[in-house]
Amino acid sequence: MMALDTNAKISILSMRDTGPAPEAALARDIIKRGLVVAPILIGVCAIVWGTNGAYSCAYAFAIVFCNFGLAAALVAYTARISYAFMMASMLFGYLLRLALVAVAVFVVRNLTWVELLPLGLTIIFAHLGLLFWELRYVSLSLAFPGLKPKPSKSSPSKQTQQTESSSK
Repeated sequence: MMALDTNAKISILSMRDTGPAPEAALARDIIKRGLVVAPILIGVCAIVWGTNGAYSCAYAFAIVFCNFGLAAALVAYTARISYAFMMASMLFGYLLRLALVAVAVFVVRNLTWVELLPLGLTIIFAHLGLLFWELRYVSLSLAFPGLKPKPSKSSPSKQTQQTESSSK
């Protein structure tokens, strides 16, 4: 049997992730929640700014969903290669995604159907709102990375007993 070298230095930068990718589940969950709130905000923009406001709001939601999806894809793909590559892709990927959002707005800014105020407000508040909304559903535990697990179907008395025993 071969002995392990306990003096070997392991660099975090050379390590990689081979487990499941929770960021993809998070991005899907954010987009799912966004699809719930998007029709409401599109309707509000339609009332305030008319049809062009609704089109601008819908375009903004498309930008936001693509941004979240691209961020999750970058993390999921690069984490399998190396953590150093993942860190670099997050830093420069953020700049790239920010530039893509700017280009997406710049390309349509002079078209007749674009209302810049609902477009800009939707991009800003959809990003922030969806991220803060998702915070309620994220597990901050290494036991369950990603989304919190669904509560079990056990009886309320068992859940109360488990809560009481864990608090002691």
